[in-house]
Formats: sequence, structure tokens, C-alpha cells
Amino acid sequence: MGPKVLSPLFPWLILLTLILLLLYSSLLSSPQPNPIPTLPSCNLFNGHWVQDPDRTPMYDESCPFHRNAWNCLRNKRDNMGVINSWKWVPRHCDLPRIDPVEFLGLMRNRNIGFVGDSLNENMLVSFLCLLRVADLGAKKWKRKGAWRGAYFPKFNVTVGYHRAVLLAKYEWRPKQHTDGDQDGLKGIYQVDVDIPSDDWANIGDFYDVLVFNTGHWWGFDKFPKETPLTFYRAGEPIYPPLDILSGFKVVVENMASYIQNKVPLKTLKFWRLQSPRHFHGGDWNQNGSCLFNKPLVEQQLDLWFDPSNNGPNKEERQLNRLIEDALQGTDIQLLNLTRLSEFRADAHPAIWLGQKDAVKVWGQDCMHWCLPGLPDTWVDILSQLIHIGLEMR
Repeated sequence: MGPKVLSPLFPWLILLTLILLLLYSSLLSSPQPNPIPTLPSCNLFNGHWVQDPDRTPMYDESCPFHRNAWNCLRNKRDNMGVINSWKWVPRHCDLPRIDPVEFLGLMRNRNIGFVGDSLNENMLVSFLCLLRVADLGAKKWKRKGAWRGAYFPKFNVTVGYHRAVLLAKYEWRPKQHTDGDQDGLKGIYQVDVDIPSDDWANIGDFYDVLVFNTGHWWGFDKFPKETPLTFYRAGEPIYPPLDILSGFKVVVENMASYIQNKVPLKTLKFWRLQSPRHFHGGDWNQNGSCLFNKPLVEQQLDLWFDPSNNGPNKEERQLNRLIEDALQGTDIQLLNLTRLSEFRADAHPAIWLGQKDAVKVWGQDCMHWCLPGLPDTWVDILSQLIHIGLEMR
């Protein structure tokens, strides 16, 4: 039997094998990219409160960024030690407290902005007082249209707050003679649903992180029928006229679109959902009270906050649903601090407002939060999300 004749394809198979081996070895020797950071394996917003007797605040009443009515240590609010002993524990993981030195090192040469109403200012004050632990040379800052803020010179970091309670532009228009007598109408607040407030419209290039909110001014206590909100688009009244909830929905949709299209892609964007109120027995102007000594339990939350119960604190879940719908399809992250805050009926300034006759004039404050207090936990969560977001850039 004669020798086998090799197939003419054989040399080509050898060559192909050598090429593949060469490519494989070059891949092994080339530097591999850093692994992409992943989001936390747990939901930081879902968990429960536990008491930790060793837990103490990281700042005190001497922080220069305090707002008097929220400085519950200086105002001698009862139970401040107990209020600050509660720790939020997410399910299936731990939430570390912010490390101000590490965080400001991460943010070096960057800036953080808060835009919205006084509940975002409440969070800002907590943030400033916590970060000051790492830089006692921090200075008050008020530029770029900001209402207030601070500059941390050791790290070249600015944290600012831009007051824009509706986010959209609005202005007072007195009643005209042609309006007639409409149920005691004194005038209207014209809300341009498609125009952001001047206070923040052009800040996108300055900040590397932005945190938005709105909601607490969207009520008939702020804008009664004598001075209502009236909604405009492209400079013309919207017909048929929108009620206040429908107007809120349209404004949030338009502001989310503006943020998506006008704020740089590199900017981390968050939208903080509603901060719950804890008025018991009536609203703020109906002798509502929040003199509680401990957090609510989970079984109480729906009774307090489910809109179907029509209680004085129902609006936060209603507004959250509209916000969540409006942010679909954007790169704005939801900062859903609502549920963890619903428990904390014990953590408001209540009657300790630091000013004589304040309760007689304004009622108890069951909307804002004591500082130090609950917003420090908000900051712990936000700082974790910022850290993850910057690593993923």
C-alpha cells in the first residue's frame, strides 16, 4: 500500500492554528481593563431601623452652617440622644457612615449642587456639617445664583443650594380689572411649565453632581384659591386649565426633559423623592402635632401615608408616583428616601424651633428634620451612590 497523500488544505490548517495561538498569547500579555464597579448588591432604601446606643452624631450645635429652626441641640429638643441612636440597616447589607475625609478626597476639584425646596436645604445643611469635620476651614459660599452653600478649600470642593421651590419659573401677577370678581381672586401665580427657574437654569456646567426635588409647595395651603397657580406653556395659558396635581405632573415632565437635554451627560443627576410629614391630629395650621418618642412601626405606615386614607400626610406617595413616571427613560437616578423616612415621626423639630412664639404663629414643624438627625442617613446613602456613580464614569 503506497503512502498517503496529504490534503492540500493541511498547510493552511497549520498556518491558521499558529495565527490563533499568536492572537491568544497577545491577549494574555496585554493589560486588562479595570473591572467595572457594580451597584450595591442590596437596595439601600429598603430596610429597618435598629437602635445602637453607641451611635453618636458627627457634628454638634456649633456647626456654622446650621439653620436655627433645625438646630435641635441648641434649641434643647427632648430626646436628641435617642433620636440619633437609631441606625438604618438595609436588608442583606450594611450602610457605612460617610467618611468626610475620604469623600472629599473623592470629590476633589468637583462640585455638588442641590436644587429645590427647603427639604433639599435641610439635606444640604446636614451635608455641610458632616463634610466640615474634614475641613474646619470651610467657608460660607453664595455664588452662581445659589441661595447658600460652602467651599472646602483643602479639597477645592463646593457644595451649593439653589432655591427653586417649583423648579419651573413662576411669578406673581396681580388681578386685572378685566378679571372680574372671581371668588375673591387677588391674582395668580403664572407657572411656565416649560421654563426652569432662573435660579438653576444655567448651573449645569458648574456642578459634577446635582440633586433635585420639588413637592412641598404643591398644595392649597401655599396657593389657595384667592392666589392660585395658573399653568402656561410657550407663554400662553394651558386650556383646559390644569388642577394642581396635573400641573405638578406636567412641570416634572418638562423639568426632567430639560435636565436630560441641557445638563451635561457627565454630571451625576439624582431626584430625591418626597420627604414625609408627620402631622398627627390635623395639618400644620390645624394644631397638628409630632411629639413622638420613637419611630413608627411598619404596620403603621399605610395608615399614616396611604392616599386612600385621606390623612394630612397623604400627598407624598401621590407625588412620588407622578415623579417616578416622569423620570422613566432618563439618566436621572431616583433617590428614594421616602420609606425609610416614613418611620421617623420622632425626628422633627416639633415645638423646639428656637424662636419665641414660633409655634403660635406657624404651628409645630413636623415637616423638616432635626439636625443632627435623619438627613445624616440621607447623606450616608447619597455619598455611597455618588462614589459608585463616579467610579462607573
